[in-house]
Amino acid sequence: MGFAHRIIPPGWLLLALLAAAALQRWLPLVQLLHAPWTLLGVAPLAAGLLLAAAGVGAFRRAGTTVIPFAPSSTLVTTGVYRMTRNPMYLGLTLILAGSAWLCGSLGAFLPLPLLVGILQGGYIRAEERVLEHSFGADYVRYRSRVRRWL
Repeated sequence: MGFAHRIIPPGWLLLALLAAAALQRWLPLVQLLHAPWTLLGVAPLAAGLLLAAAGVGAFRRAGTTVIPFAPSSTLVTTGVYRMTRNPMYLGLTLILAGSAWLCGSLGAFLPLPLLVGILQGGYIRAEERVLEHSFGADYVRYRSRVRRWL
C-alpha cells in the first residue's frame, strides 16, 4: 500500500483545501481574480459537490462499496458513470478548483495539480487494474467508451 492509500480521497481534498487556504493567506503570490469574478468559483464548487454525491449515490444504489481498493461487487456504468469513469474524483477536483477560484490567488491554485496527481497516480490507475481483473471484458468495453475524467 502506497503513501496515498493511507488517506482516503476526501482526506486528500481536505488537506488540499487547507493548503489552498494557507497559501491564500500567507503566500497568495498574484491575485488572478477579483470580486465579483471570484464568485464564479461557486459553479465548479457546486458542480463538484453534485458530481461526487451522484457518484456515491450510484454506488450505493448498486450495492457496492465506495471505499478505494475494497472489492467491488458491481461495475457501475449508469448515471454519471456514462459521462466519466471517475465522477467522485472529478467532483473532488472541481470542489478544490472552485474553492481556489473563490480565493482568486495563484497560491490557492497550487494544490490543484498535486491533488490531481495523487488521485491519478495513487488511486485511479491502480483501481483501473483491479476493475479490469475483477470485471474483465465488461470493464475493458466500458473503459473504451467512457473517458477517465471527461
